[in-house]
Amino acid sequence: MRPDILNPLFAEVTALKGVGPALAKPLDRLGLARVVDVAFHLPTGWVDRLPRDELDMADAGRTIAITLTPRDYRVSSGRGPTRVHAVDALGNYVSLVYFGGSSGWVKKLLPLGEPKRVSGKLEQYGQELQIIHPDLGEPGEEFREREAIYPLSEGVTSRRIGALVDQALERAPDLPEWIEPSLKAQRGWPAWREALTRIHADPADAKARERLAYDEVFANQLALALVRQDTRRRRGRALAGDGRLRDALRLPYALTGAQARTVREIEGDLAQESPMLRLLQGDVGSGKTLVAAMALLIAVEAGAQGALLAPTEILARQHFDSLQRLMAGVGVNIAVLTGRDKGRAREATLMGLASGAIDILIGTHAIFQEAVGYRDLALVVVDEQHRFGVAERMMLQAKGARPPHLLAMTATPIPRTLTLAHHGEMDQSRLDEMPPGREPIETRVISEERVDEVVNALGRHLAEGKQAYWVCPLVEESEKSDLAAAEARAEALTQRFGDRVGLVHGRMRGPEKDAVMADFSAARTGVLVATTVIEVGVDVPNATLIVIEAADRFGLAQLHQLRGRVGRGGGKSVCLLLRGNALSETSRARLALMRESNDGFHIAEEDLRLRGGGELLGTRQSGEALFRLATPEMLGDLLPPATDDARLLIDRDGGLEGPRGEAARVALYLFDRDAGVALLRSG
Repeated sequence: MRPDILNPLFAEVTALKGVGPALAKPLDRLGLARVVDVAFHLPTGWVDRLPRDELDMADAGRTIAITLTPRDYRVSSGRGPTRVHAVDALGNYVSLVYFGGSSGWVKKLLPLGEPKRVSGKLEQYGQELQIIHPDLGEPGEEFREREAIYPLSEGVTSRRIGALVDQALERAPDLPEWIEPSLKAQRGWPAWREALTRIHADPADAKARERLAYDEVFANQLALALVRQDTRRRRGRALAGDGRLRDALRLPYALTGAQARTVREIEGDLAQESPMLRLLQGDVGSGKTLVAAMALLIAVEAGAQGALLAPTEILARQHFDSLQRLMAGVGVNIAVLTGRDKGRAREATLMGLASGAIDILIGTHAIFQEAVGYRDLALVVVDEQHRFGVAERMMLQAKGARPPHLLAMTATPIPRTLTLAHHGEMDQSRLDEMPPGREPIETRVISEERVDEVVNALGRHLAEGKQAYWVCPLVEESEKSDLAAAEARAEALTQRFGDRVGLVHGRMRGPEKDAVMADFSAARTGVLVATTVIEVGVDVPNATLIVIEAADRFGLAQLHQLRGRVGRGGGKSVCLLLRGNALSETSRARLALMRESNDGFHIAEEDLRLRGGGELLGTRQSGEALFRLATPEMLGDLLPPATDDARLLIDRDGGLEGPRGEAARVALYLFDRDAGVALLRSG
């Protein structure tokens, strides 16, 4: 249960004075649903104001705070601005300028003859001084000399958020100290509440910001360490395969060094009684599926069952087909189960699982529904780990009589710092070697003005009997716009290439989407126009060209994922990145890196440097960034001491039981990492 001391912070945001339903909406868009969210809504910048008693031309270009009295109004005809002529205490004139809106609204704000406290940037306009859209103080209110600037949403101002922050800080209690004393002294960090107060008062206070970021990272690393400790403590079952099924596989080539090393690591984990918790990172096309197949066969050799969980129906059926081909003639019974399977087929699969007739089950979330029971589930493989939360993983692990071993895979290489933050509870394996015969994909960056040339090249490509993907641009926050762009492109290509063009997008129903994908896989269509639903896992070896429109709008990791849809057969593949003309420096650097490198691990590190952790494919697609106070730039510095301190707390200081442990328990709840505490209780 959450410690009582935190209750004032975990009240709903409507508990703050002045927050009714109208204001709650823009606050909700900012993710500010509770008082604690407001307290942790840190400023991103600040305005320095100069308090002045009189106007001075020398202050032009600076933000000032001054008392002014309106003298008259100048209302422009048509859509021109409304000007309020006002004077300071000595009679010096300034124009307060308002664009848009009615002059009546301005007159209500600034009645003639009433002194008002005004703040804004003083500008010279010809021989006059003016302030455009000044801030107005409430009666008796004094502007702060340094005022925080907050991230905003339509319908709420920075000053309004500042006022809510003041209320949130009043509710913030003094909390017991969870940081190891020598580390706190060495870094010169303030106490938690003092740091929170200081950062809102002075957004440039580096020590206060660093302290709060460290707290969040520490809570995260402690939660992961508790999960790891809990997993190690539980008794699973040792799986010792005899190799008979793996030896019966007819592989087209020998395992790469990286694959062989990873299979040995997994085999070593499975031989232990404590359940495996391993993350397998592999670049696009590095052969993760074969490693997963080897792991599943070890479980079957040991007389148990294995399950492979995929994030989408397309991917689940694709895994099913590829494992069926790989294991043909080996004597292993594989089944697939997704939300679409109904009636007798579903019943037969459920009976086969319960009786043990099915050795390996592949599917989507449907495989851990309540009705799905296994005779002896001992290994779970989760593909595309970033799409599943800890909660889903724990549900699936509860399906075994004893906790099953877990192998999580991701084709989105994660920078080393973020691997520690997102998956610090797991052992790591990396496939950093490509199977023989995979040529690097040639990547070219082309101006979107040359799109007609690209369409002509596509025609020549199709004439050679090959296939291609055409990925349509991302439009921020708008699935409808994505769809419109994809439909317009598909229509234009259909006019040129007829019924050889297919269209797939995220709003299609499962069966409809599968039918389009099946047509493309069977080469009944030659071009697949798509939004980013083809990003992960789609495998058509004859598709050797991918065109990505408006590539400058995509993140690096996502571009790399999309590029990985080609280059899956023998021979050369090409990726064409169409770019706009108004490129930012970041976009330019991103596209240059794509042209130069096919190495996903290198690209992931650069993506972190260029864009920041919240926009990495792995975090963005799960719908949330892992940290809100710690920036990606801070993680490299804060993760190692936070990880060490979390281990120290568990190994030396008695975990959550000792005095510092009690304080650390508060931190886990404060930063919403209390799943770690729940684990200990349920354990």
